[in-house]
Amino acid sequence: MPAPTLRVRKSTAAAVAAVAGLAIVGTFAIDSTGAANAATTTTGTTATAATAATAAIVTGTHQAGGTSTQSDALVQFQRMTAAVARNAAAKPAAVSNAAQITDSRVVAAKAAAAKKAADAKAAAKADADRKAAAAKKAADARKAADAAAAKKAAAKQQAAAAPSGSPQQIAAQIVPAGQLASFSEIIFHESGWNVEAVNPSSGSYGLGQALPASKMASEGADWRTNPVTQIKWALNYMDSRYGSPNAAWQFWQAHNWY
Repeated sequence: MPAPTLRVRKSTAAAVAAVAGLAIVGTFAIDSTGAANAATTTTGTTATAATAATAAIVTGTHQAGGTSTQSDALVQFQRMTAAVARNAAAKPAAVSNAAQITDSRVVAAKAAAAKKAADAKAAAKADADRKAAAAKKAADARKAADAAAAKKAAAKQQAAAAPSGSPQQIAAQIVPAGQLASFSEIIFHESGWNVEAVNPSSGSYGLGQALPASKMASEGADWRTNPVTQIKWALNYMDSRYGSPNAAWQFWQAHNWY
């Protein structure tokens, strides 16, 4: 008794072909022991159905009169099921590759955001440093300008307060009022208020007749001609030697020198 044959349901073959991206050409016979049912009733993956159908085709027999066509169809179907298997195997890899691409994009986005934040922070710090440096420079400039102005004002005030006039007028501006009369008596008797007076016998010089004359350099390098310098020196001499011009004048009256 010849082995029973059964044509593969066209809907099953079409489904497998659609998954593999192929087309059905001709018809072919398969074993009736479950190949068609496996292709049409299985609830598993399309690859499983295609594999069952292929197994059935290998064990089946070709119908008479259609050997060449069925053989071509068999080869085509085998190729089709092989393509289905390859597609099924490639899907996990594709999913994994897509996940890796997504992860790498997320990492890159995070790195770019971190770099942007770091750049913004560095720019803000640089701007703050520039502003601080500019503020310090401005403060230093103001401080220097204030110091220069204060120095200029002090020099002006000092110049305005500097004694001026005749030697007698200058003495009135330097010597305390209670000592002025005695101071003036001594200077009058010693030099007659002549800044360049010289004692021919001793060589004493100036308003207070300093001996040697170079002693007056302690009050200024212009001691030879400046009455202010000479009066300051004479007053300091009287204070240091006698205690005051008044005491010096008393000594002078008793000894005709001081």
